[in-house]
Amino acid sequence: MKIVVPGGTGQVGGILRRALAARGDEVVVLSRRPEVLEPGVRHVVWDGRTLGAWAAELEGADAVVNLAGRTVSCRYTDTNLRQMMDSRVDSTRVVGEAIAAAAEPPRVWLQMSTATVYADARTRPQGPAHDEATGQIGGDEPDVPLYWEYSVRIARRWETAQVEAPTPGTRKVQLRTAMVMTPDRGGIFDYLSWMARLGLGGPVDGGGQFVSWIHGEDFVRAVELLLERDDVEGPVNLAAPEPLPQRQFMRVLRRAWGQPVGLPATRLMAEVGALVLRTDTELLLKSRRVVPGRLLDLGLAFEHPTWQTVARDLVARRRVSAPA
Repeated sequence: MKIVVPGGTGQVGGILRRALAARGDEVVVLSRRPEVLEPGVRHVVWDGRTLGAWAAELEGADAVVNLAGRTVSCRYTDTNLRQMMDSRVDSTRVVGEAIAAAAEPPRVWLQMSTATVYADARTRPQGPAHDEATGQIGGDEPDVPLYWEYSVRIARRWETAQVEAPTPGTRKVQLRTAMVMTPDRGGIFDYLSWMARLGLGGPVDGGGQFVSWIHGEDFVRAVELLLERDDVEGPVNLAAPEPLPQRQFMRVLRRAWGQPVGLPATRLMAEVGALVLRTDTELLLKSRRVVPGRLLDLGLAFEHPTWQTVARDLVARRRVSAPA
């Protein structure tokens, strides 16, 4: 297959493009800066907003997997939130324009989205986890910071930009993705491991909020399945079937690193820590209890379904690549 991957230079894009190239696909990555990538991967420059020469890559391509969007690992200032919104909506809109203009458009367009679109799980403490059929979209939960609503708004507009694109010949899927765990430096697992190894990985604000996640290899397998299944459209949750409360999630990670200590943190302490690290507490405090209903119905057998085995696996890989 020829697969075009806008935004394919980030952490998630890296694991996906390498896996697709390894199985023999022709992979074309679109990003704002020229880069030399792996053998079998071509790089084409785009601005993520306007049509240009890059659009010719979609002509006759089999698939587009759009991962473009500003990182969420930052302070949620008004400026950064606006950049998160614009980078996602603008890139999705212009991908739709390129597909609509193609004489031979891709047969499938997988569009990155986020599990953050769902409501904070504490709004239904006795209810089921969020799946695609019964999940509650967020934005109007009581007793949560106002700017969390803006995060949901970003996710909804991101998905809407794809849904409303005039591309009748192209199947469209929204990838509602939980935190993708890989041993690579700079990712969410790296950040959480740093906390755990320093003894800071205890419960935050009580630790009852749920953490949803997916191993990078299962993320790739889910994408490969969705590329092939012509009968699947609409939102699909890319998350492991075992979300855990944050206190339990971090306890498992600490044990994998051999760190018995995990100091607890209040909400105020989390705010101070996030300020120092130039990130935001929503990543720690929002309760994301999301399960992969459609993937399980499609028969995807997760190779990494439980956090206990995943934590041990990723810690072992990290130690091999970068010994402590």
